Amino acid sequence: MKPGKRKPVKPRHDAQARFSGYAKPLVDEALRHSAHLDPSADDFHKLRVALRRLRTLLWVWRPLLKRDMAELERGYLKRVGAAAGSARDWDIAAQMLDELDSDGATVAAERLNAARLAARDSACATLTAADLRHALREMLHKVNQALNTAPRRASIEDLAQNSVRAARRDLKKCVRRAGKAAKSDYAAWHDVRKAAKKLRYTLEFFAPILPRRDAKRLKPLKRLQKRFGYLNDAVASERLLNEHREIFADDASADSTLAALRQDRKRLQRRAAKLIGA
Repeated sequence: MKPGKRKPVKPRHDAQARFSGYAKPLVDEALRHSAHLDPSADDFHKLRVALRRLRTLLWVWRPLLKRDMAELERGYLKRVGAAAGSARDWDIAAQMLDELDSDGATVAAERLNAARLAARDSACATLTAADLRHALREMLHKVNQALNTAPRRASIEDLAQNSVRAARRDLKKCVRRAGKAAKSDYAAWHDVRKAAKKLRYTLEFFAPILPRRDAKRLKPLKRLQKRFGYLNDAVASERLLNEHREIFADDASADSTLAALRQDRKRLQRRAAKLIGA
């Protein structure tokens, strides 16, 4: 090597140094969508997805962090995501009502739209108070600082493989519980969807460094997540509208619409059950 010429610096492959490269694009995405929340936008959904991915990322890196730190930040992301979800739930309910052949759904349209706008205003106020721009950047700074000052280093490859194995075990446990649970025990079914989502996000994060066989698991995971997602939408819409019967013209309209939603939810649950052998 010539005098005065520096040796090229190899990129660090330890997991602590790589966190920011995974997290910063998600933080930027969340902030981008949180800046454009208007009544006609789909940004509530996209914001919630970005926050969910960040929560999964913190779950992946949790073994390398103090447990309290990881859980505190994940709790914040969950609360903010719930605020965005409350507005999105009304959008989904409106879409499901449009697809129903029910007089009650038609009569409720004007009141439903008013409820949707009120939910959006409430969600925007909550997100503004949460100060996402400052909170997410501060989270990124604190986690990076904690990781980069940790005495023990771990390889990104080991972290990826261990996380995939842990997420796969969680999904199998949830599938077994749902298979044994009563059809009315929706919590067990909802856990399958959450576990599938966690495994899918983990596989997508680390796709370039995982064995090819892991990439093949993404397609069935997406199918499972989609089918259980439809079920979750039906359950959430039925519950939301039952809690807000005031949007209907009368009890008969509410009963008619909720009965139709209940039948649709049962159909979707049968379809979801086929994927897990329940």
